[in-house]
Amino acid sequence: MPYQDRSTGLIVFGILTILLGCLTALFVLLMLVGQLAVRSTNAPPTPLWAILSAILIYGILAVALVWLGIGSIKARRWARALLLIFSWSWLLIGVIASVSMAFVMPKILAGATGGPDANHALPASAIVGMMIGMFLVFGVFFIVVPAVWIFFYRSRHVKATCESRDPVTRWTDACPLPVLALCLWLAFSVPMMLVMPVMGHAVMPFFGMFLTGLPGTLLCLAIAALWACAAWLLYKLDVRGWWLILIAFVVFMVSAVMTYARHDIIEMYQLMGYPQAQIDQIQKTGLLTGNHMAWMTAFFMVPFLGYIVFIKKYLRQKS
Repeated sequence: MPYQDRSTGLIVFGILTILLGCLTALFVLLMLVGQLAVRSTNAPPTPLWAILSAILIYGILAVALVWLGIGSIKARRWARALLLIFSWSWLLIGVIASVSMAFVMPKILAGATGGPDANHALPASAIVGMMIGMFLVFGVFFIVVPAVWIFFYRSRHVKATCESRDPVTRWTDACPLPVLALCLWLAFSVPMMLVMPVMGHAVMPFFGMFLTGLPGTLLCLAIAALWACAAWLLYKLDVRGWWLILIAFVVFMVSAVMTYARHDIIEMYQLMGYPQAQIDQIQKTGLLTGNHMAWMTAFFMVPFLGYIVFIKKYLRQKS
C-alpha cells in the first residue's frame, strides 16, 4: 500500500531518544553525587547493593536508549520494534507508578513532616499542592511522553518507511511484538536474578518464609535459568515456553502472597541489611506493614498473568 515517508520523524524521535538516554545517564551521576553527600552527614547510608543495582539498571537503560536512538535515525526496523516495546513498557510503568503514588505519597508526606499532630506538620493545602505537582510531572513524563512515542512508532507509515529503508529481515521480525516484549522482559530479569545473591543478600520469599544465604542463592539461580529457558522457547514461538512461564509465574505468585501474608516486609528489609533508621521511616507510613504487601503483590501480578494468557494465541504447538 502507498505510504508517507517518515524519515524526518524517525530522525527527530531518534535524537529525542538519544537525549532521553543522556538524561538517564545523568541520573547515575546524581546517585553517585548523592551518595557522597550522604556520607558527609549523619543520615543513614543507603545499602551498597541498592545503589549498585540502581546504577546497573540506569546504566544499561542509558546505553540502550542511545543505541535505539541511533537505530531510529538510520530507520532500522529493529529500532522501531524495540522502541515500540520500550514505549509500551514505559507507559505501563507510568500508570502503575501513578496509581501507587495516589496511595503512597499522602502517607509519606505526612510521615516526613512528623504526622498530623506534629507542630511542624505541613498544612493540608501544601500537601495537596505537592501532590498535584508530582502528579503533573508523572503524568507528563510517564504517560504523555510514552504515549506520543507509541503513537509515532506504531504508525503504518513509520513501519513501511523502516521496511523500505531497511529491507533485511532482522531478529525482531522472528516473532510478534507482544511475544518479543515478554521475551525481552524475561531476558532482562536474568542478570537481575544473578546479581541478587551479591547485592540483595539473596533474600527471597518462599511459601511462607524468607530464604537467605545458600538456599536463597540457589533459588535465584534456578529462577534465572527458568526465565532464560522460557524466553528462548517463547522467542521460537514454542508453546512449551508459554506453559513454563505460566506455571512458574503462578507458583511464584502464590509463594509471594503466602509469605507476605504471614510476615511483615520489614523483616525482609532487615535481612537485606537496611539501616534501622530507614526501616523506621518505612514503618511510619504504615503502607508495607501487616498483610498490605500481600494484597499489593496480588494487585500487580494479576494483570501480568493476564498478559501471559493474552499472548497464547501467537504461539504454535510443538509438532
